[in-house]
Order: sequence, then structure tokens, then C-alpha cells
Amino acid sequence: MTAEVDQEQCMGCESCPAFCPEVFEMGSDGLAYVIADPVPSEYEEAAKEAAAGCPAHCIHIK
Repeated sequence: MTAEVDQEQCMGCESCPAFCPEVFEMGSDGLAYVIADPVPSEYEEAAKEAAAGCPAHCIHIK
């Protein structure tokens, strides 16, 4: 499974690293980035929760 953050839509709310810090982190520009690609199997559910909880709907899971 892979995760992708659309930085053009990201509003920097920091919810994704709150859900899954093993996969997402905030960059110095205030936007979210994927730090684990592919997503480790033990964090797939948390990454999906991060995508579902994103208010900007900018996290795409494949």
C-alpha cells in the first residue's frame, strides 16, 4: 500500500501525523509529507484513518 499527500490541497492541520506519525510528518514548510513508502503493513490501518480524518481530503491511499 502507498500513501500520497497532495501538498497543493494540504492545509497544514497536522492531523495525519497525529493519526500515524510512522507514515506522515510535517515539513518545515508547514505541509504534510509521507515518510514511509510503501506503508509498512502494521501501519496500514492508521494510514487509512489519517486519510479518512484529513479535513482537506488531500491524502490518497493506493
